[in-house]
Amino acid sequence: MSNFIDEAQIKVQSGKGGDGCISFRREKFVPFGGPNGGDGGKGGDIIFITNTNLSSLQDFRYKKEYRARNGENGRGKDQHGKGAADLYIPVPVGTILRDLETDEIICDLNIKGQEFRLAKGGNGGKGNARFATSTNQAPRIAHPGQEGKEFNLKLELKLLADVGIVGFPNAGKSTLISKISAAKPKIADYPFTTIIPNLGVVTYSDGKTFVIADIPGIIEGAHKGAGLGLKFLKHIERTKLLVHMIDVSQLNDRDPVQDYIKMNNEMGSFSNDLKDKPQIVVLSKTDIIQDEESINKIEAYFSNKGVEVFKISAITGDGLPALKDEIIKNLELLKPETTEDSEFPFP
Repeated sequence: MSNFIDEAQIKVQSGKGGDGCISFRREKFVPFGGPNGGDGGKGGDIIFITNTNLSSLQDFRYKKEYRARNGENGRGKDQHGKGAADLYIPVPVGTILRDLETDEIICDLNIKGQEFRLAKGGNGGKGNARFATSTNQAPRIAHPGQEGKEFNLKLELKLLADVGIVGFPNAGKSTLISKISAAKPKIADYPFTTIIPNLGVVTYSDGKTFVIADIPGIIEGAHKGAGLGLKFLKHIERTKLLVHMIDVSQLNDRDPVQDYIKMNNEMGSFSNDLKDKPQIVVLSKTDIIQDEESINKIEAYFSNKGVEVFKISAITGDGLPALKDEIIKNLELLKPETTEDSEFPFP
C-alpha cells in the first residue's frame, strides 16, 4: 500500500474493423471468375474487469493509453479477416469509471469478477463477394471497417470495507486496527502517521470475517480540502458502519466532545450519506487517563444524547472484546436480505 493511488486519467480506444476486400477468382479455364473478396474482421472491444489482487490504481500512473487491436482486412478466395481479441483492463474492486469531460459516472465496478464492456470494436467491412447479384455479377465495391470508439476516462477508487474507523489524527485508529486485524500500519505519537488507508480483515466465530479500514487525513475543514480530508473522506462512503474514535487521554489540549461534534460536522458537510451512517462511539486511550471526573462528564454528555460509548485501550486490550462484539452485532443488524451481488458480503 506504499504506492496507494486512488485517481487516474486514461484514454481507451476499441479496435477498428478490418476492411472488406475486392477480389475476383483467377483460375485457369475460368475466364469470367466471380467476386471472392472476404469480409474484414471485427475490432477488439475494451472490457474492464475487477481484480481482487489489485488495491490501488498505481498501474495507470505509468500507462495512460489503452488500445484494442484492429480486425484483419478481408482477403481474396473468400477469406475473411480474423477478429481481434478483446482488451481486458483489470481494476481494483470499487473502481468508478467517469467521463473525463462531463464527470458523469459510466459504471461503478464494485463486485468481485465484474466485467463491463465499455466500447465495442468496429465491425468489419463487407467484401465484394457480398454484393454479387444476378444483374451485377462482378461488383467492384467493398466496405471499409468501422472505426473503434474512443473514451477519455477518470478512474476513481473507493475502498470497499464493512467498517470505517474515523477520528482526528492521533486518536488511536491505527493501533486499533493493528490489534483486531492482521493489518500492520505505521504507528507513532505524532499526527498524520497514517497517510494512506489501511485495510484489515477481522475474523471471528465460524470463520466469519469483516473488513475494516483506518481512514486517515480527517481534520477540521477536511470537507473543504484541509489536510488529506477530501482525498480520503470518499473512502468511507461505501462502509456500512463507522467506528468514531475520540482521544480522551488528556495528553493534548483537545476537547473530546468538541472533537466529536467537529468530526460529525466534517462528514455531514462532505456527504449526507456520511452524516446518517450508523456509528459506534469509542473513547480511546483510557489506560492513561489522569482525571476520572472529566471522563465522567464526557460519558454524561453522550448519555444525555442517548449515545452509548465504549471505553477502550488498544495498548492493553481493555474493552476490545466488547467493541468487537458490538461491531459484529451492528453489522448483523445492517446485513441486507440478500448478499448475492455484494463484493464483501457479511457472512
